[in-house]
Amino acid sequence: MKILKQILRTGIVTEPLQSEVSAEIRDVGAKLDEVIRKRFRGSLTIRQVDAGSCNGCELEIHAINNPIYNCEQFGIHFTASPRFADMLLVTGPVTRNMEIALRRTYNSTPPPKLVVAVGDCGCNGGIFGETYASLGGIDKVIPVDVYIPGCPPTPIALLNGILRAVGSR
Repeated sequence: MKILKQILRTGIVTEPLQSEVSAEIRDVGAKLDEVIRKRFRGSLTIRQVDAGSCNGCELEIHAINNPIYNCEQFGIHFTASPRFADMLLVTGPVTRNMEIALRRTYNSTPPPKLVVAVGDCGCNGGIFGETYASLGGIDKVIPVDVYIPGCPPTPIALLNGILRAVGSR
């Protein structure tokens, strides 16, 4: 009861989005919703794979799931199993320890599958490049359909990249 009273006393403390950002989310969301309804019968299922990132990109991916961006309203859902996924959203440079796991995840995803490389590290290895511990970008291990650059990319950039990927098929 004490916590409930404190919540009611505090109220909503979040700040509203800037109107231009809100408008951009609505525009991208409407396009995503339309393409997902046509090509995926209303539901795009994504498996997110961390191939060795610093977790900056994962934070932005989690942000598209929050109440502000709310990707579920556009028909985007995340799954824990690659066997149910339509798309792999891969972050980070591929570490040597993750190479086999990434290949297995790719092979477990049913065709037709989309692969999106997220962030500078996923696109080309980023600041890690190719070293004794890192193979570089995602395309060194599996084929990539769409690249989303940025360190890390914004949630709107992620939604635009997903739109490019689903629009390309």
